[in-house]
Amino acid sequence: MLNIQTIRDNKDRLQEVADQKGIHVSIAQLLEWDDQKRKLLQQVEQLRQSRNKHTLQFQAITQNHTANGNNHDTPEARQLKLTVKEINNQITVMEARLADVEQPYHSLLQLVPNLVSPDTPVGLSDADNIEIRAHGEPPEFDFELRDHVALGELHEIIDLPRGVKTAGTRNYYLKGAGAMLHRAVQQLALDLLLQKGFTLLEVPLLVRSTALTNTGFFPLGEDQTYRIEGEDKWLVGTSEVPLVAFYGNEIVDVSEPIRLAAVSTCFRNEVGSSGRDVHGLYRVHQFAKVEQVILCEASLEKADAILQEITHNAEQLLQLLELPYRVMTVCTGDMSQKTYKQYDIETWMPSRQAYGETHSSSNLLDFQTRRSQIRYRDAEGKLAYCYSLNNTAVASPRILIPLLENHQQEDGSIYIPKALQPYMNGIETLVPSSPV
Repeated sequence: MLNIQTIRDNKDRLQEVADQKGIHVSIAQLLEWDDQKRKLLQQVEQLRQSRNKHTLQFQAITQNHTANGNNHDTPEARQLKLTVKEINNQITVMEARLADVEQPYHSLLQLVPNLVSPDTPVGLSDADNIEIRAHGEPPEFDFELRDHVALGELHEIIDLPRGVKTAGTRNYYLKGAGAMLHRAVQQLALDLLLQKGFTLLEVPLLVRSTALTNTGFFPLGEDQTYRIEGEDKWLVGTSEVPLVAFYGNEIVDVSEPIRLAAVSTCFRNEVGSSGRDVHGLYRVHQFAKVEQVILCEASLEKADAILQEITHNAEQLLQLLELPYRVMTVCTGDMSQKTYKQYDIETWMPSRQAYGETHSSSNLLDFQTRRSQIRYRDAEGKLAYCYSLNNTAVASPRILIPLLENHQQEDGSIYIPKALQPYMNGIETLVPSSPV
């Protein structure tokens, strides 16, 4: 959420960003509601001051008459009492009008997107994202390529039909070495972050709607989120939500950035996804994610350095997995409401003959922390809102797609990267249970 003065100062730019992000909000209408709100607040404050003045006059008269042993129920006192009552009635009416204005004001305020960095490219979709660097070369195969679904069936490590039978579309079972790989990539990512000074948290997966609103996932993401019927409890789509909420309504010490990490099961409805994105393990309803969240002082220079840091952490993980990838700077239209600057990392997926998104790094400035009331004291001792940043260190089972496909061999076996082998009980290669 942005400060209303920031919105006033950037109203034209914010309307452009909202339009590019497909957010239906009128900044002009919001500012009109804000004007009405300000006028009503001023009128209510004037009425309160008048009431206080008349109340003090009434108290002075009654105290004076009581002290002199006289009856304090004088015409002047009765008139003051009536005046105070009338003012109270006016305040009640004005406060009701104020409540009627504040409701649409706050609804529109929660739809306003974050500002975007000057170097964020303008665009409407991921087709407008720009590659800034690449690592590794996509492999060339001189044999018939198998996709991860076929490899999963060959090795009996992925079972999609039974996942659908049990839980419906876009569900799956991982079995044997498949489940081991799923766990292995998560633990490798966690160990990498722990070496870099992150604090590991086990987090709630069911949160109140306020946690999702405060972190910028509501109101626009409600259709992507599963709710427990009859309760204000929602299943998180990322541990970013409980990690940020951990410090909600607190004053924290960010003399050194606060680095938090969590691995959690995540749930997303994935409304609107279709085509090849729903094939196999690419876009499923339940997955696991290792998340990085960092809180720092309100410094653009510091935040940008941290954005590079957390992106590098994810790149290092992909290099350990021996996978080719590229880093993309994300355009305005492909960023969420809350994001100021974003990088996506896309990993080569042979069966798609394309790079597919596997990681995302975001700088949110104080968008989340203002909603969440997470503050710190600056060098002058004044309270200020922290900046927050996040990155997906790894998400599985999606990462299994490039892991299986890039490392497949002609005989159907799958090479296990050296960094993963200790987490796989020393297994160096997955061999099909039946000859190919």
